[in-house]
Amino acid sequence: MRILTHPASLLIVVVFAVLLFGGKRLPDAARGLGRSLRILKSEGKALRGEFTAGAAGTPAAPPAPAAEPERVVKTAPGASRTDRAA
Repeated sequence: MRILTHPASLLIVVVFAVLLFGGKRLPDAARGLGRSLRILKSEGKALRGEFTAGAAGTPAAPPAPAAEPERVVKTAPGASRTDRAA
């Protein structure tokens, strides 16, 4: 079964996404989806490593923690660096 192989069907999905999320929230939704997929991929890789190490009889190395994005703190115009929240 082929899904989204035709350009018209892809266009319909994009239009539906814009209508559903709106133009302003769509980048945030895509960013959140990207983060979720990155975390899922790293957890899957760690699980595969544990499975293969367990099958070989050797202990697995602990997985590397997923990189956390930096938090952006918005400040009022003219605020000094000491006024920012930690």
